[in-house]
Amino acid sequence: MSLAEKSDDEILSIADPIMDNLMDASTAIDYDRHIRDFTERAKGALSKERFEKICPEYQAAKGYFGKREVVAVFRRPQSVAIVWKQSFTKAAGEYVAEMVLVQNGDRYLVDHVMVF
Repeated sequence: MSLAEKSDDEILSIADPIMDNLMDASTAIDYDRHIRDFTERAKGALSKERFEKICPEYQAAKGYFGKREVVAVFRRPQSVAIVWKQSFTKAAGEYVAEMVLVQNGDRYLVDHVMVF
């Protein structure tokens, strides 16, 4: 069964642990752990130097990642996009966390991820 054919619950059971790792690794400023589930394209879009620069910047301005609540799952022929409502520990308001997942054999990989 392709990723896009899975139910929302099945997709979230894959995506949530990956997003948890991304956020935990970002908090710890651990680049290797942060990119462990990235496609080659996604790895090419985020260098270690850029990662090590932006993590302290967002942490100083917004704090750490807080509660995350799923908003929607979007299916595409070759991927799924998940959107969450995201909070931070220091910054007021609601933010958007999004991830695009693709299937590569029996692995699920992040092709794009952003919190804004």
